[in-house]
Amino acid sequence: MPLAVALVGLLGSNYLHRKQELDTRARVYAELISQREQAESALRKDMFVSIIDAFLKPDKTSRDVQVLNMELLAYNFHESLNLKPLFAYLRRTIHDSDEPEAKKKGFLNRLEKVASDVTDKQMLVLAEVGQKFDTTIDLKALVEHPFLIGPDARTLTLNGLTRTFRLLPLKVDLESREIQFRLEIITPKSSESNSYEFWVGFYDFPMIDNTRLAHDLRCAVVLNTFEEDRAEATLIYFPGSRASLKEKPFYEDVIANLQGTPAANTDK
Repeated sequence: MPLAVALVGLLGSNYLHRKQELDTRARVYAELISQREQAESALRKDMFVSIIDAFLKPDKTSRDVQVLNMELLAYNFHESLNLKPLFAYLRRTIHDSDEPEAKKKGFLNRLEKVASDVTDKQMLVLAEVGQKFDTTIDLKALVEHPFLIGPDARTLTLNGLTRTFRLLPLKVDLESREIQFRLEIITPKSSESNSYEFWVGFYDFPMIDNTRLAHDLRCAVVLNTFEEDRAEATLIYFPGSRASLKEKPFYEDVIANLQGTPAANTDK
């Protein structure tokens, strides 16, 4: 008995020692992560204030620096900010400036490149957990015979919920390189149908510009290419948890996810 008691005590002491060591490591790791996040947040805040200040005082900033600031904003804050108004503003000021045409084209190409890079990054993240389909738009036919173009309809299933998406191009703005779509979303299980109309250009990013659906799901349309006679777009269907930080879920969706029960079956 004394040997058994001593052995149990030794094992218990070793177990408590190991547990305390693991708890200490976990606490130190959590503190390091917290400190790193605080430092990163402070750096991002200072960067954001500095860049926005440059846009608010355009007379003191060269065109090249403005485009550079736009690149910094897009690459660092594309998941938390709707940058489309800034892209549109900068594109408009470049068009209206007295810069040589070659310089204007170079600046506009830089804007489209950073927008394309951001869209590709977001699509890679969303495609990991979502469903998508690609569609090609005949721009010449859309301009000359828009009523003869039919919708591209596909059925996608995500998280056990099946929906049919009917994507129809309505108009094209050749100057701004944007296309107007009508999107009809049909949910066979509930016999519901919802229709939306919106314009899509290179500065519409799927994590930010998306349509909120029931059960904390989203869908978005992105413009991939815009050539002289045709354009290519992609519709992606993804969970709301992958939307941007500014797109907060509704309380009923949060509660439904925590309880493992379906939310209200109404697209929003």
